[in-house]
Amino acid sequence: MAPVKPSRLRGGHPGGALPPGGRFHLESRTLGALPVINHFLDRLGLDELWGRYVPPTDRRHGVAPATALGVLLRNLLVQRAPVYGLQEWAAPLEPAQLRLAPDERPRLNDDRVGRALDRLFDADRASLLTAVVVQAVRAFRVDLEQLHNDSTTVTFAGQYATARGAARRGRPTLVITQGYNKDHRPDLKQLLWILTVSADGAVPVHFRACDGNTSDDQTHLATWETLRRLVGRPDFLYVADSKLCTRSVLTHIAERGGRFLTVLPRTRREDAWFRDWIQTHTPAWAEAHRRRHPRRADGPLDIYRVVEAPLRSSEGYRIVWVWSALKTEQDQLARQGRIEQGVRALEALAARLRGPRARFRASAAVAQAAEAALAATGAARWLAVTVHETLEDTFRQETRGRPRAGTRYRRRQRRRFHLEWQPRPDALQYDARTDGLFPLLTNWEELSAIEVLQKYKYQPQLEKRHEQLKTVRAVAPVLLKSVTRIEALLLVYFCALLVDALIERELRQAMKAARIPSLPLYPEDRLCRAPTTDRVLDLFGDLRRHDLYRGGRLIQSFDPELSNLQKQLLGLLGVPLSAYAAEQRLGTTPGTEMPPGKCGK
Repeated sequence: MAPVKPSRLRGGHPGGALPPGGRFHLESRTLGALPVINHFLDRLGLDELWGRYVPPTDRRHGVAPATALGVLLRNLLVQRAPVYGLQEWAAPLEPAQLRLAPDERPRLNDDRVGRALDRLFDADRASLLTAVVVQAVRAFRVDLEQLHNDSTTVTFAGQYATARGAARRGRPTLVITQGYNKDHRPDLKQLLWILTVSADGAVPVHFRACDGNTSDDQTHLATWETLRRLVGRPDFLYVADSKLCTRSVLTHIAERGGRFLTVLPRTRREDAWFRDWIQTHTPAWAEAHRRRHPRRADGPLDIYRVVEAPLRSSEGYRIVWVWSALKTEQDQLARQGRIEQGVRALEALAARLRGPRARFRASAAVAQAAEAALAATGAARWLAVTVHETLEDTFRQETRGRPRAGTRYRRRQRRRFHLEWQPRPDALQYDARTDGLFPLLTNWEELSAIEVLQKYKYQPQLEKRHEQLKTVRAVAPVLLKSVTRIEALLLVYFCALLVDALIERELRQAMKAARIPSLPLYPEDRLCRAPTTDRVLDLFGDLRRHDLYRGGRLIQSFDPELSNLQKQLLGLLGVPLSAYAAEQRLGTTPGTEMPPGKCGK
């Protein structure tokens, strides 16, 4: 509780001063965005689900595990704090908004929250996850016709020597270990985070955490089977990256009536065949998309063209080739960058050859060094290197001492090597004709080639959820050592992402229905066309309620004054204005009833 000067309160005592005698007491509590969050949590019934799957078993808990988990979830959505800092974070907040009784807040410490995570690990987390997602689909009418899957890594700083997969309390645990790190930190250990979202607002519908050294292609089969049970039928469209493209997984999905859409790997023969074929043929491209890049008004047009491949895959599935104008530019710049790096590497090698300490004795060794330098930069395909060998005469005195008129010299010949390089025009021309191309593989026969591309183009929305997990919600550093608590915490993070996505989806859909192209959400009232949950919650962060007590009795409450923009956001989100009114507080103690003349708005 933070005391506030009464002179700053709207509707305070006349003159801005309280009567003398010390009988009055003013308290201020922060509401922030919690009423907005609670509105969506109530629609999800999440607090009730916590209580059902993680019930209290010991009266000595002080704070029920479900209540502690609810506080942790709200903290992740509002302002991520370490577990040991939850009590300090909750101190200025209104306890009812955290679903806490007034006497529970002092007992909210890291030990109780940690034990609540242990209880969540011991619970039936798979059933809890399914119940949460089913309720979200029903309450918000999420379309599950098209689902997108991708993975990322959660990186850990530390040894985590005990996280080796040993069973804990009869349940298997994860292995935190090195693997292919997508944060470009191969020196750190990790877990693999696998997320599936809908194409209707990128709403998370499933997640899995796997061992840190798990390969992506080993996860799709189990994920698809789980999604089939969740959706209730197999004919939804499952979209994933090239790791989905394995014969066993694709056959499993197709034989059971499922549909898939993925990228054909560059290592497949069908990819090389089309790139060879296009050198002497001109495909019948059909334009699928054209627009000016939203962040580069003076840049090239964002254009996509598609064509059905003349040949199908070896399994008999359709291949749709896509050409992108922006990817063409990226491929050209990437190739030019690698060529420049290759030239710099060759120049460095040539300088070594000219130096006095060059230790190469044969042209084959120099050629091998040049090939290694080009391979390290990825430029070997576009640069041809020739090694020239010459003999250099050197003279040295036969005897020691100062040289004189009769001094005799011995001539020696030393091999010198020189490099000459030039571009490979055939390789450059070949690759220039294939710039901007990538193939999509699907077994959905009824889709046109343009529709195939349109459905795949939603995949970056899933990557945005990964960015929110790592950057906005700051999943790392985890600041937990117990692998059981880490697994439970990742489930709480999934729930936070779910609420994140639902708020964002609800707002954008309401804006579309009301034909509102943008809202002034950025500083200086700059317009925002695609609002994010994080920005919306920030706009409510400073809202506070002030309570005036006399003799321990609440006699007047001063509700926060909402701006026009805040009221508009609440209306679009479906949150009633009364969510910020005093009568919405829960757990009011006896003797604190609101008098008829309260100043609440």
